[in-house]
Amino acid sequence: MAKDRIVCGIDVGSSKIATLIASVDESPSGGGKINLIGVSSTPSKGVKKTQVVDIEEAIGAITESVEAAERMAGYSISQAFISLGGPQVESVNQHAVVAVSEPDEEIKESDVKRVNDAARAIPLPSSREILHVIPRNFTVDGQEGIKDPIGMTGVRLETQTHIITGSSTSMRNLVKCVSEVGIDVSELVFSGIGSSVAVLSDTEKELGVVLVDVGGETTDVVVFIDGSVAYSSVIPIGARHITSDMAVGLRVSLESAEKIKLSLGRLQKTPVMPADDTGKTVRKKEEESIDIKALGITEDVQKISRKAVVDGIIRPRLQEIFKFVGKELKKSGFATQVPSGLVICGGGALTVGVLEQAKYVLGFPARLGQIEGLGGLVEEIDSPAFAAAAGLILYGATQSTGSQMHIPVLSGNLPIKGMIQKGIDLVKSFLP
Repeated sequence: MAKDRIVCGIDVGSSKIATLIASVDESPSGGGKINLIGVSSTPSKGVKKTQVVDIEEAIGAITESVEAAERMAGYSISQAFISLGGPQVESVNQHAVVAVSEPDEEIKESDVKRVNDAARAIPLPSSREILHVIPRNFTVDGQEGIKDPIGMTGVRLETQTHIITGSSTSMRNLVKCVSEVGIDVSELVFSGIGSSVAVLSDTEKELGVVLVDVGGETTDVVVFIDGSVAYSSVIPIGARHITSDMAVGLRVSLESAEKIKLSLGRLQKTPVMPADDTGKTVRKKEEESIDIKALGITEDVQKISRKAVVDGIIRPRLQEIFKFVGKELKKSGFATQVPSGLVICGGGALTVGVLEQAKYVLGFPARLGQIEGLGGLVEEIDSPAFAAAAGLILYGATQSTGSQMHIPVLSGNLPIKGMIQKGIDLVKSFLP
């Protein structure tokens, strides 16, 4: 364990706060294997559309999630990678050119840094900050499509970069909440980028693919072309809107509507009856109505038709979400360059009929995102809902401790009060 490095990822979402702790084996024989040792998921509080709206409630929810993961891992974390989302996230593609410092010799890392710095020099209002600068490709003396120009010979170095920006206020509030818990923020990572690390294959990214992360109140859309990010945006609509529609339509509480929605999602995984002579799938009559009592719903509700809920409430809202995704694809200009289709993840991916509606509305192939690249307690996160949190771990494992990190500047240091309280709480948790 001496050579293991501990990595933590905290996905602060609208519906849940997921904390994952993993150990990265950095020994020569380990090969960088990542083992999940701590997992927790707690209901989100003080967060709307993945933005902090109540500092105290958010701190309490993050503390609860972190402590649960720490108890499982038997390890106290001091720093973490944090997801950032919300409608305030925007992106732009930028082009930059620099002259190579020593034209007679090879292109060095310092040249790449200069051209990337030139690309990030975009005019921004004081209310926004750059979150990520992702190089798409480089051009050396007119030769395009170069992924890594270091070591090549040339006099003119160009780059196409994808720049993701966010609201300074939202970023600072999120950092403040995590800092109050007694944790240093290693880096803020756009949740769509995090999810893509966990569920997309290199082949899909190279061919062209669209990641759709359907969260509680927002949906992240990230387009990959030629192996790199070409477009990213956030749609201010998510799976909770489906739950709200069901609560109104069925006249039940939001909690009961969520139970019904999840039960319908589980039903689609169960094998159906074999087809009859006409080729139609046979479904038992009792399956046409939803068993309210079995779900633990106490409301006095008459029988609910499964078909009426799926076709009348869930399907129209899913179609609306994917129409918004289609608008974003049209805006990006890359709609014809994504033969790999859609990869859908996030808690909303568990909604019944999500793949069928994605294919119907957009006309692309679609699949559910499966988390890859982790070992250990993987059965605890065997759900598309944990894609962003798992992506934070995989992203963090590839970052060296001396890498350039972006954290919004906060006045003052890490609060001592938060650190002391965290230490006291951790000791108490291990006492009998």
